[in-house]
Amino acid sequence: MSTLPKLTLLPEVEKFLSRERLTSFVGGQPLASSSNNCIATYDPGSGEKLADVEELTPQEVDQAVQIADEAFKNTTWATMPANERAALLHRLADAIESHKSIIGQIESLDAGKVEAQAQGDVQNCSDTLRYFADLAQHMNHRTTLAVKGHEAWTFRKPWGACAFIFPWNFPFLLIGWGISPALAAGNTVVIKPAEDTPLSAIYLAELAKEVGIPDGVINVITGRGATVGAALSNNKVIKRMSFTGSPEVGRLVGEACGRNLVPVKLELGGKGAAVIFDDVDVADTAEKLAAAITFHTGQVCCDATRWLVHQDIYDDFVNRCVSLLSEVKIGHQLDDSTQMGPVVNAKQRERVLGYLEKGVAEGAECLLTGGPANVAGFPGNFVKPALLAGSLDNTAAQEEIFGPVAYLAPFKTEQEAIEMANYTTYGLANSVWSADLARAARVAESMVAGNSWINAHNVFAQGVPYGGINQSGLGGGVLSVETLLDYYRSTSVVRPL
Repeated sequence: MSTLPKLTLLPEVEKFLSRERLTSFVGGQPLASSSNNCIATYDPGSGEKLADVEELTPQEVDQAVQIADEAFKNTTWATMPANERAALLHRLADAIESHKSIIGQIESLDAGKVEAQAQGDVQNCSDTLRYFADLAQHMNHRTTLAVKGHEAWTFRKPWGACAFIFPWNFPFLLIGWGISPALAAGNTVVIKPAEDTPLSAIYLAELAKEVGIPDGVINVITGRGATVGAALSNNKVIKRMSFTGSPEVGRLVGEACGRNLVPVKLELGGKGAAVIFDDVDVADTAEKLAAAITFHTGQVCCDATRWLVHQDIYDDFVNRCVSLLSEVKIGHQLDDSTQMGPVVNAKQRERVLGYLEKGVAEGAECLLTGGPANVAGFPGNFVKPALLAGSLDNTAAQEEIFGPVAYLAPFKTEQEAIEMANYTTYGLANSVWSADLARAARVAESMVAGNSWINAHNVFAQGVPYGGINQSGLGGGVLSVETLLDYYRSTSVVRPL
């Protein structure tokens, strides 16, 4: 019998987790696996098992894609007026909102995410559905072309069955970012959640059934990346693929899609820089960046993990950050007083601790030690925030750690700061902090990345494209008109006059 403190769960969450097994949900109904294989998912804060989730075979993955393809061809989803499709998506968004406390607690338990942050992710998913549903209603599908001697136009239609592989750090939010434009354009979707965090995706698929989304439009397949993810990436029926995760796996997905000539969108890792000039409010900037590096325990691909600080304020900034991060309340994610929860699993915990060891071994100065964190009553995957400093050639300054660890270095001039920020193989998101807005804009435009923010970090406004370049990804971004356009195919029609 467990000796851990009793967690207070919502009755609906207890009922969901009490099932003997959780299964994939395909074609509007559970899809049991013929393999009888299961993957256990655990609470990262307590280490206790939450549920057994069935793992599909590659043949069953192909079956799920076929069902999505048939739903695209044989239901009215792709051909119904945009306003009718939008009405169904708004109904799904309403249902997500009305179940926010339930989904948020499931997400919190599964991903180790502080419960209030998990509920914010659920709201974000709902908002994203509404944004793209409304945007699609105003899309001009037919565009006349002014071509001498010809009658010509282009028209847009949805592609078909689109596949999505999502990571474990933002399971529900990223589902919203990924499938919302595809659904709004009239495509059907096959969702493969991470094996560590599949629960909220299953709940979503069942909710979509309840609100009247046609069977086969939203499908969830569960299992390991090496089997289920690989089978989905290699499927020749899918019309578009979207993968969010590590560059290493992204290359494999891109290679598989390349062989089948399937368009692929890769949203990969990052090693973002925050460039901090000497005219900032040091206390305010330190507080905001400390909050950024501890948000979801630093498991954020676009986070600022390299802090480049003007030499004149370097010592003051370091001292303030050390003080702030030393006081962060680490605890179980369902504890209302917790500011930073666990990392997702023991493997990730060892990764974070391992990078701290590598960094120090290569000569980094340890400004804040970090290391394992002990939380009374909970033997989970907890780590302390850490700060390293030194040469940017250090492994801890070059590779993505995915934990509450920042690497600091001082700079003297604006040009030096730009060169330091661009000293990376990644290209996802950076920020510049300065009271001189002209300088801030100049530096923001000089940093080589898909996104630059000024006097803030992790800003995701709907309507602003967000995506990476270089090792951080390819194939387009999310959250914008351009994203919706990705999920239409274009055809030109020409008649000589």
